[in-house]
Amino acid sequence: MNHTPSPELFTWEFATDPYPAYASLREHSPVHRTTLPSGVEAWLVTRYAHARQALADSRLSKNPAHHAEDAQGKSKTGIPGERSANLMTHLLNIDPPDHTRLRRLVSKAFTPRRVAEFAPRVQELTDHLIDGFAGRGEADLIHDFAFPLPIYAICDLLGVPSEDQDQFRDWAGMMIRHGGGPRGGVARSVKKIRSYLAELIHRKRENPGDDLISDLIRASDHGEHLTENEAAAMCFVILFAGFETTINLIGNSAHAFFRNPAQRSVFQNAVDGGDDTFLDTAIEELLRFDGPVEIATWRYATEALEIGGQEIREGDPVLVVLAAADRDPARFEEPDTLDLSRRDNQHLGYGHGIHYCLGAPLARLEGRTALATLFRRLPDLQLATSPDDLRWRGGLIMRGLRTLPVEFTPR
Repeated sequence: MNHTPSPELFTWEFATDPYPAYASLREHSPVHRTTLPSGVEAWLVTRYAHARQALADSRLSKNPAHHAEDAQGKSKTGIPGERSANLMTHLLNIDPPDHTRLRRLVSKAFTPRRVAEFAPRVQELTDHLIDGFAGRGEADLIHDFAFPLPIYAICDLLGVPSEDQDQFRDWAGMMIRHGGGPRGGVARSVKKIRSYLAELIHRKRENPGDDLISDLIRASDHGEHLTENEAAAMCFVILFAGFETTINLIGNSAHAFFRNPAQRSVFQNAVDGGDDTFLDTAIEELLRFDGPVEIATWRYATEALEIGGQEIREGDPVLVVLAAADRDPARFEEPDTLDLSRRDNQHLGYGHGIHYCLGAPLARLEGRTALATLFRRLPDLQLATSPDDLRWRGGLIMRGLRTLPVEFTPR
C-alpha cells in the first residue's frame, strides 16, 4: 500500500512551481483523485503514456452532459461564463460527429498556407509593439507585449474591425485578470464578448470579407448547417484558446531564458545567424519545458474504464496534466533540463488525438516571431525584479505569469 503523503496542490506556492508536486504524483499516484479548489472531484493523469492514451480515448467525452453531477456541479467545470452566455457548442465541449463537422469548417483558417500568409502581419504587429516600449528601457513583457500580440492577431483573423479591437482587448483582459478569482468577473466579460460577436456575425452576413467569421457564414449559407450560436461559440473559443496560450508561451519562454542564460545565449546566436530550423526546434522544447497549458480541458468518462490501474467511474471528470506528462523521465531524457537542441520531442503541449489544438501552427508562428524579434532587437533584455517576486496566475488549465518586468538599453 502506498503511504507516501499526497503533495499539496493548487496553492499559490504550487502555482509558482508545480513540477515537484507533479513529479511526486507521477511516481507515487500517477492517476490521482483529488478535490479541486471549486469543490469538484476529478482524476489527474500525470504520466506521459497514460496521458497520451487518455487524450485519444473516445470513452472520455468532451461533452459536460456526461459529468455525473447536478446542474450546480456542472457549472463549476469548463470555461467560466460560457454556459450562461449560450456559448457551449464549440470544439472544446463536443464529440464526433458534431466535432468533426465544426472542426472541418474552422480548420480552413489554420492551413499551412493561410498561416504562412499571416506571417508578415504577425511580424508587423510584433515590431509595432516593441516600438512602443523600446525607447523606455523598461517594460512589462506580459502587459506591453505578450498580451496584445495574440489579441490583435486573432481580431484580424476573425475580422474584428480595427476600431473595435481595443474594446475587444479590454474584454479579453478582464478574462485574464479574473482568471484566478471569482468566476463572475470572467462571466461578465464573456457575456459582453458574446453580445459583440452576435452583432458582428449579423454585420458580416450583410457585408462579408476575407476573414474567419465571413468564411463560417458562407459555409452556413452553403448547407453546412452552422447555427448562429455555433458560429459565435466557435469564434469565442478561438479567442479563448488562442490568446491566453500565446501570452503564456511568450511569457513562460522569456522567463525560462532568464533562468537558463546558457540556453538563452544559444537561442540568440541562432536568431542572429538566421537559423530557422534551430528556432523551430527551440520552440518545441520551450513548449515541453514550461508550456502555456498546464492541464488539458475537461473530459468525462462515458462508461467505467481503467487508466494506469485505476478504475474510473462513469461520469467522473478526468484532467490530463500536460505539464506533468511533458516532464516524465520515462519519456524524456533529463526532463527538468531546458535543452533547445532536443530532437526526440513528441511533447503533449498542444494535446493529442482528434482534439489536438487546431490553432497550434498560428501559435507557434506567433511565439517564434515574438521571441526571435524581442531578443534580436533588445539583446541585453534582463529581468527587472527578483525571480522570487514574480507571481503566476491562479487557475486550473493555463500556466502563465501575471507580470514580467524587464529592463534593457533604450533603443
